[in-house]
Amino acid sequence: MKIQILYLGNQLANHGYNKTTIETLGLALEQEGYEIYFRSNKKGYLYRLADMVKAVIQYSKKVDYIVIDTYSTKAFWYALICSQLARLVKVKYIPILHGGNLPIRLKRNPFLSQLLFKYAYKNAAPSEYLKHEFDKAGFKNVMHIPNAIEIQKYTFKPRTELAPKLLWVRAFAAIYNPKMAVDVLLALQQSFPNASLTMVGPDKDGSLQATKNYAISKRAKVTFTGQLSQENWWELANEHSIFINTTHFDNTPVSIMEAMALGLVVVSTNVGGIPYLLTDEVDSFLVNDNDAAAMTQAIIRLVENPIVAAEIAQKARVKMEQLDWKIIKLQWQQLLH
Repeated sequence: MKIQILYLGNQLANHGYNKTTIETLGLALEQEGYEIYFRSNKKGYLYRLADMVKAVIQYSKKVDYIVIDTYSTKAFWYALICSQLARLVKVKYIPILHGGNLPIRLKRNPFLSQLLFKYAYKNAAPSEYLKHEFDKAGFKNVMHIPNAIEIQKYTFKPRTELAPKLLWVRAFAAIYNPKMAVDVLLALQQSFPNASLTMVGPDKDGSLQATKNYAISKRAKVTFTGQLSQENWWELANEHSIFINTTHFDNTPVSIMEAMALGLVVVSTNVGGIPYLLTDEVDSFLVNDNDAAAMTQAIIRLVENPIVAAEIAQKARVKMEQLDWKIIKLQWQQLLH
């Protein structure tokens, strides 16, 4: 008999947002033979919450587990409400810990965090960083299951000559600090006038227009593509050499993993779970939060040392091969069986 799962998360790709874990992990589990019920694709927050609550009640007698994508900001509340409803109807629930800012949530709302995380069947942490933070906070039911990619889908492209062509892929939100990417481009053009920056992603909180306005005010020529499909940004990656990640908070972003699999050299801020995913000067370059000057210097070093850059890119690809779904799915099978 199939194991049946109700998966709760932001299923909003059809509304112009980036795919979230419910739309990748959920489908991968479905292909492994699990019967998955998905909620919710409602665009409005309250409509989405109501849809999730209804689903918990509707499927409570049918499913073996409720899996909940759990973030640190507004989506924290639907995870909290649905988890407590799951307790009431006596269904095991598994929060997947996504928010890089969740450690702050643990400190600010200890009682609510206890309600959500203490009574979970297991908390699945995609990063060692969040497992460490939850362990430190006293939670004993946390299992590290990394984010996974299907490595055979990613064609590794060696960059024998590293051009100063930067790629940034993320939703435009203040916590991801997109303006820093513009500052890096401007600084880089002092050494390489032909340097370029392409920024890919949908708007989340008005930051897309703010970043465009900032680029215009600085006379920086930045290409904004809006949201692209996964396949389209992979194709765009072939025209670029360096992937920059400028976030203030982070967990284990799949966009970085994909960039590493494709052969882009990653330069990132060393916040949240990033140092648990990347190793400075081994498979990436890491700089302090909001340090545009240091990120610029790291990029210059890479461009001027293509052999070093090639070695870093190769080691990054090898690391991603260890995060292939064929390997990671065994941990999900262990948890769900």
